Amino acid sequence: MSYSKKDILTSISFMLFILSFAIVFVVFFKPLYYFDIDHLKLVENTRYTYQQLKENYQILIHYQSIFYQGKLVFKDFIMSKGGRIHFEEVKRIFEVLQVICLLTFCTTSILVYKQIKQKEYRFFKLTAVLTIVIPLILSFFAFVDFEHLFITFHQLVFSNDYWLFNPKLDPIINILPESFFMHCFMLIVFIVLFSAFICYKIYQHYQKKILTIDNHELHTL
Repeated sequence: MSYSKKDILTSISFMLFILSFAIVFVVFFKPLYYFDIDHLKLVENTRYTYQQLKENYQILIHYQSIFYQGKLVFKDFIMSKGGRIHFEEVKRIFEVLQVICLLTFCTTSILVYKQIKQKEYRFFKLTAVLTIVIPLILSFFAFVDFEHLFITFHQLVFSNDYWLFNPKLDPIINILPESFFMHCFMLIVFIVLFSAFICYKIYQHYQKKILTIDNHELHTL
């Protein structure tokens, strides 16, 4: 099956939207952390109350929003200069992802509308293929050694070692265990793979519809 330039352009835009949306959604999906407070026994392990964990996490997530441009001030935690710089760097990354998500939502909506209007549906299949490749590769490495993947990611994304928190200077790290980030990763992969599956099912639906119409026309000749 050959793909037109329009198919490729639409699929790339669609893929970028799915990936950025999955990350942005999980970052701001607070119920996952609330679940992990109990699941990872954070109250017992950190000696902070459930309410303290919730409130400080909410402050951190609110800070990551592109619509918030104030300083990060935790209610119950001190923060080192290095820790503050790291969170500022993380915020910039998430802001870029939020912009990409919004822009690709607009471009994808327009491109998909035009393709469907012209009865061209191959881009759904290409989107599914492109979207599924990245999470499958990352999932393989995460399954083999998530800790190594986690460290490698930070080494590639950040040009300093401020992400290596000292719990005494930045106690916030105590309430953000590696297992929580693994659960975030798993949810992101699930959303991406599910989106790819939906795209492929939509492609199959339209293909069956086209074949049905073609067969009907052949019988009427």
